[in-house]
Amino acid sequence: MTNSFPQVKAAVVQAAPVLFDHDATVEKTCRLTAEAAGQGAGLVLFPEAFIPCYPRGLAFGTVVGSRSPEGRQTWQRYWANAVDVPGPATQALGKVARQTGVYLAVGVIERDTDFGGGTLYCTLLYFGPEGDLLGKHRKLKPTAAERLIWGEGDGSTLTAIDTEYGTIGGLICWENYMPPARMAMYSKGVDIYLAPTADARDSWQATLRHIACEGRCFVLGCNQFVTKSMYPPDLAGIEDLAGQPEILSRGGSAIISPVGDVIAGPLYNEEGILYADLDLAEVARSKFDFDVVGHYARPDVFQLVVNEKPVSPVINT
Repeated sequence: MTNSFPQVKAAVVQAAPVLFDHDATVEKTCRLTAEAAGQGAGLVLFPEAFIPCYPRGLAFGTVVGSRSPEGRQTWQRYWANAVDVPGPATQALGKVARQTGVYLAVGVIERDTDFGGGTLYCTLLYFGPEGDLLGKHRKLKPTAAERLIWGEGDGSTLTAIDTEYGTIGGLICWENYMPPARMAMYSKGVDIYLAPTADARDSWQATLRHIACEGRCFVLGCNQFVTKSMYPPDLAGIEDLAGQPEILSRGGSAIISPVGDVIAGPLYNEEGILYADLDLAEVARSKFDFDVVGHYARPDVFQLVVNEKPVSPVINT
């Protein structure tokens, strides 16, 4: 038994990708990771769908019952700039994690390489300080029109990483509104809960604080700051943005304590990096009066069954 608790400086990167440009966004991710590490960060988080982008405001030529040829061209460009796991992007991200000695979590659009590469997933990748890809989480339920462009993950990627700084894991954007998904993550003993998102509303701040109070964990919320002028002008379907405001995502990244106090942010209307020193002793103290998977759980009344087996469309016997 030890009386010491680990501490780590966390960095939440609020930035825009180089939209629809895989290589340039990987380079920016590596540069900002090195910047955060230079400020002493041992854990660095990037937003949802950072590589190559969250295609906010685009319709992909889709209405109920039909898809346009131009929309298929938009999809082709998005697909071509997505991330293979493993692949060149994961090699570059692993390299910068090793060079800087950080744990690195990056939201990407993953191109499925298991079944022909036709489907894209909204994925969170975890890299360790030795440069290894430690795990990934595929978003279980894309929201609204996201379902037109992303597939659904299964329970096999409900990932939590045990580190010298505590257990790190989390969910992406509106997955965090799914009580069973949160409970599944709490059951893994997550101390530092990652919540990359595309939600910049004021109500998202309440969500982050609720998760921190409910899970008795540090919560890192991370969003992009994106303007309309950042989109490539030659993108098929760019006219979809004509009626949109110049600031498409104002950000709102924040870091929350295990009792729901805001300790950094929220950051709005600019790119920037938030830092906070996380003391895991705060997690232990916070569970004195509430532990959602412990003395507050009541398993005699409620039990959750989680299927963490990978699901395949084809089984060869």
